[in-house]
Amino acid sequence: MDMENGVFNGSTRRESFDHREDFPNIGSLIVRRFRGIWTKDTLYRRLPVLQWAPSYGPKSFISDLIAGITVGLTSIPQSIAYATVANLEPQYGLYSNFMGSFVYAFLGSVKEITVAPTAVMALMVQQPVQDLGPAGAILSSFLSGCIMLLLGCLNFGFVVQFISMPVITGFITAAAITIISSQLKSLMGISSSGKSSEFVDTWINLYENIGETRLWDSLLGFTSLSILILLTLIKGRGSGRWKTFTKYLCLLRNATIVLSGGVIAYICSTKEKYPFKLTGKVASGLPSFQLPPFQTDIEEKHYDFIDMIRTLGTSVISIPLISILEIVSIGKAFSRGKLIDATQEMLSLGCCNVAGSFVSSIPTTASFARSAINSSSGVVTPFGGVFTGILVLLALGLLTDYFYYIPKTTLAAVIIAAMMFIIEYRAVAEMWRTKRIDIVPFLVTVVACLFLGLEIGIVVGIAVNLCFPLYLASRPRINHRLMNVNDTTVLIVRPDSDLAFSSAEYFREKILKLVTRTLPHIILIDGEWVKFVDSTVVRNLSSTISDLRQQGRHVLLWRWDKNIRNAMYRFKKHKFMPLFRNDECAEDAINTWKQGAVNESFVNSV
Repeated sequence: MDMENGVFNGSTRRESFDHREDFPNIGSLIVRRFRGIWTKDTLYRRLPVLQWAPSYGPKSFISDLIAGITVGLTSIPQSIAYATVANLEPQYGLYSNFMGSFVYAFLGSVKEITVAPTAVMALMVQQPVQDLGPAGAILSSFLSGCIMLLLGCLNFGFVVQFISMPVITGFITAAAITIISSQLKSLMGISSSGKSSEFVDTWINLYENIGETRLWDSLLGFTSLSILILLTLIKGRGSGRWKTFTKYLCLLRNATIVLSGGVIAYICSTKEKYPFKLTGKVASGLPSFQLPPFQTDIEEKHYDFIDMIRTLGTSVISIPLISILEIVSIGKAFSRGKLIDATQEMLSLGCCNVAGSFVSSIPTTASFARSAINSSSGVVTPFGGVFTGILVLLALGLLTDYFYYIPKTTLAAVIIAAMMFIIEYRAVAEMWRTKRIDIVPFLVTVVACLFLGLEIGIVVGIAVNLCFPLYLASRPRINHRLMNVNDTTVLIVRPDSDLAFSSAEYFREKILKLVTRTLPHIILIDGEWVKFVDSTVVRNLSSTISDLRQQGRHVLLWRWDKNIRNAMYRFKKHKFMPLFRNDECAEDAINTWKQGAVNESFVNSV
């Protein structure tokens, strides 16, 4: 026996190094993590205002001022409309529209993003409002903010990577359809007692009360909707002066429609005529700055904090999840190739919601429509949100008396028009053209959200979509080929990815079936592309080797990674060590093994 340079009888390589598994030093890891918190780079990353403030000048100020006012004129009527979607009084929409703008201006990393109430958030707090009143929506904002801050502090920005584009598209589509359905009764002036805005309940309610349709509300509503759709489609087309005029008319289309409807209603009221259902009295003045409601009384029933959490149910998780998805998705849409720090967006949005809950805000997130207007208006820094917030505060203090005359049907038209263009028709076409199997999680998400509710629907969509990578992980591609080496039939088997417990039994069955069909003398398992195995794979591979040996066949393990070899040595060193080969080609591995087998037989005979 000659053991030199790790060679046994000139054939089998014996590795004499330590096979123990290396565990990370948790202490040093924590020290490095905390040491990285107090660095200049981290400070600039977590306070983006420090990056643009030193170079902020008059030109930037003017650009942000114009963009902020433009967004504010659009945001005010939308916020009032979204409050009605959430079954809240109109002023709550305005309460939710200024604090997020102020906070994001200093913590946000994407200049185009506008944080405000959205149709999806309003829809998701409907049930909390129905169960707990305004306190349910405000507490949802506080809890959502806390959860987002916690996830951000734990650097959980990667979590959004587990939710695919088909699921997001399906959720947005279902939410838009649900919101459009819920606003049809307001568009047609129908008064109904049904407060639920779930998809099925909305259509049942509409069918049962279709006879209450009001002519003038319907006429104004459908006319407003048609004009909004037309202005959205033309998007400032034209030439010369008309191009500039149509550009700003399109940007301010929501404010224009709401203002026009309000003027018509006011003129009618001066003649003692009220052809439209009006928004009604909007509480004036700023909201009081106070702690979020940790207890409340609804219909003579007292709810403490635990009762409120229990009543909120899954929305405690679903609302922050959807908020994060929206702001990250919108941030990517406007990033122009730059990387989006999902963790920073979590932290900034968490602060927006926590701070908003102290001024009676519902949960907020990024608004795609208003962010697009912000971008089109030439915003330079996130500071444009400050001007939007100031305009909302001025509206709360000075204009609430005039909001009384806004027809509900025009607010419904504003919401429906926004939702019609938020559905990503192109994304669906791209899925169909690129990978048709992606239509499955998309459709499952849409149907589940429509018929089971948004919270349950997105969970179902994520679960179905995760089945695809799990299935692929459990069924790795295994290539094989037969070759003849010196009158010896060799079956070479090569998995093309890592092996985990989900694929362990499949890998074993695949090898045994190939052996039964091809009847080789030697099975050479090529591990060139395998960089990870777990204990289940090692155990199954060991039993496979034993089964093949009982059939009189030999197994060799060729080109396996060092860490994987160590794992197998720790399981059964005496069994696996003679099997590994690292020769350049398969023929050399077979010949080396054969020569070693001959030498070992000779030694044993002597």
